[in-house]
Amino acid sequence: MAELGYDSDFLDTSLAPPDSGEVPGGALLDYMHFTVRMHPTRRLAWWVAWNIDGLRLFPSESITRSGERFGPDPRIPASDQTLDDAYAGNRLDRGHVARRSDLLWGTLDEARAANSDSFFFTNITPQMDDFNQSGRGGAWGLLENAVLAQDGLEDRRLTLVAGPVLREDDPTYRGIVQVPREHWKVVVYRMAGELRCKAFVLSQRLDLARWDEQAFLDDFDTYLVPLDLLEERTGLTFASLRATVPATELRRPAGPMLVEEVGQVAW
Repeated sequence: MAELGYDSDFLDTSLAPPDSGEVPGGALLDYMHFTVRMHPTRRLAWWVAWNIDGLRLFPSESITRSGERFGPDPRIPASDQTLDDAYAGNRLDRGHVARRSDLLWGTLDEARAANSDSFFFTNITPQMDDFNQSGRGGAWGLLENAVLAQDGLEDRRLTLVAGPVLREDDPTYRGIVQVPREHWKVVVYRMAGELRCKAFVLSQRLDLARWDEQAFLDDFDTYLVPLDLLEERTGLTFASLRATVPATELRRPAGPMLVEEVGQVAW
């Protein structure tokens, strides 16, 4: 059985997770192929870091999610996690941060363990029920697949970090949780001998005033953004990326670029 947690040396260079500066972090939790850093007050993940070995990846349909149940991680208090009471009787989905299908690699036992681990509420954020399918936001759920399909991808390996954008003005729902309006994702890989990085932000518009009637504004937009804009938006810093990835790569694009389909991204 492989060691638990995110492997910072997966791409043969040290890629540490983001730094929150002087803000103290919440619990750091290792799972099969991924690691979660909880936010100290929001009861959601601050970031999730994971690896994908595309040469050892099982098809998602080959490992069933049947019988898997979302649940709290017993290593931290349930009161520090956002649980089922936030999702009952509405259109909010229990949305994976690290995709279940990304984690299904290694030996069969490892892939099955990762499948189960992905259902802990620590890897879940409140997301609209058509988060990955609605209009232009559909590109969000295909980003990893698009990179893995590139002919020049070395060793079919990816390193990813993602999470919700946790803003002070996120709307509070049922007095239980502030629902993030945005999520972010960073994809790192080697292409043609060069370490590359792409940063994305997905925005979901929420109409809090109408939530009691279960009416939502479900417009989703996926944007490719330069790393400095992502750092500004999240309050996190990616020092190891700045130390290892060419600066020209981190500055692309010059500003937010709407991604309506993954073919627009120059991997």
